[in-house]
Amino acid sequence: MTMDQPSGAAAVRRTPVLDSHVHFWDPQHLSYPWLATVPALDRHFSPTGFLGDAPEPVEAVFVEAGRDPDQAAREVDWVRGLARTQPWIRGAVAHVSLDDPAGAAEAVRGFAADPFVVGVRHNVQDEAPGFTQDSVFRAGVARLGEAGLPFDACVRQQQLGELAELAAACPQTLVVLDHLGKPSVPGPDPAWRPNLLRLARRDNVVCKLSGLATEAAPGTDASTLLAVLREVLDAFGPDRCLYGGDWPVMTLATSYGPWLDLVREALADLSAADADAVMRTNAVRTYRLGDRATAPVPDEADRPA
Repeated sequence: MTMDQPSGAAAVRRTPVLDSHVHFWDPQHLSYPWLATVPALDRHFSPTGFLGDAPEPVEAVFVEAGRDPDQAAREVDWVRGLARTQPWIRGAVAHVSLDDPAGAAEAVRGFAADPFVVGVRHNVQDEAPGFTQDSVFRAGVARLGEAGLPFDACVRQQQLGELAELAAACPQTLVVLDHLGKPSVPGPDPAWRPNLLRLARRDNVVCKLSGLATEAAPGTDASTLLAVLREVLDAFGPDRCLYGGDWPVMTLATSYGPWLDLVREALADLSAADADAVMRTNAVRTYRLGDRATAPVPDEADRPA
C-alpha cells in the first residue's frame, strides 16, 4: 500500500523528532529467521539507509529486530558500535526471553547496568493465547520494573485484553505499547477499541504512534489512518504517546516522509509543548535518555563479524 500525502501536511507545525522505534539489521552479521518470510526486507538496513529515507534530521531509539534469541547481547553491541559514528542513535531496546527465568534474570541484570540499553522487548505477537498470563513471564516483566527498564509490548489486536491484564499485574513496570496494538484498518477487531481504552486507563502504559500503515488494507487512504491516530491520541493523551516510524518495516506500506507528516497532522490542534512531547520529549522520559549516557563502544574484535 502506498499512503497518500495528507492534505494538511504542509501546514503542520515542524517539531524536532526523536523516533522511538527504528530497526537496523544485517543478515551478514546476525541471524534473523523471520526475514525468510518477508523477501522485501531480507537485506541489510543500515543507519545510513535510514538517514537517506528521513526527510530531515531525526534522532532515534533502536528496537530489537528479531535476531536469534541467543544473539541479543551481540545485537546490542553491534548497534552500540553503529552509535559510535552515528550519535543520533540514542539507545537500544534489547531482547530478553522473559519466559526463561534464569536466563532472564541474568540478562536483565546485565542490561540494567548497561547505559546504552534503555528498555527490553520480548516480542509476543506470535505467542499462543495466554502466554502473557504465565506466572514465569509475568515475573520477568515485573523484574524489568524493579530494574528500571520499560517493557516494549508488541502484540496483535486480539492480544490487547491479555496485555491490559499484564499491565495491571505489573504496576511498577512501564509498558510501552508498540504500533497502537496493530489494529487492522479500516476494520479493526471489535475488541481492539475497548481493550485499548482499558490500557489507556492504566497510568503505567504509554503508546507508540507507529506501525499503522503496515497493518492497513491496500487502498486505505490517509484520512482513515489519521482518524485512528487521533482516536489513540485522545485515549492516551499527548503526555503518553510517542512518535515511532518503525523503519524499515514501514517501507512495506509507505515511506518515511508521508508517515511523519501524517503523525504531525494528527497533532495539528495540540499546543507546541504537547506536539513536542509526542514527537520528542515523551521518548526522552520513557527511555530515560537524559539519565543514561552512551556506553563505551567495544573494540572492533568484540563486535560480530
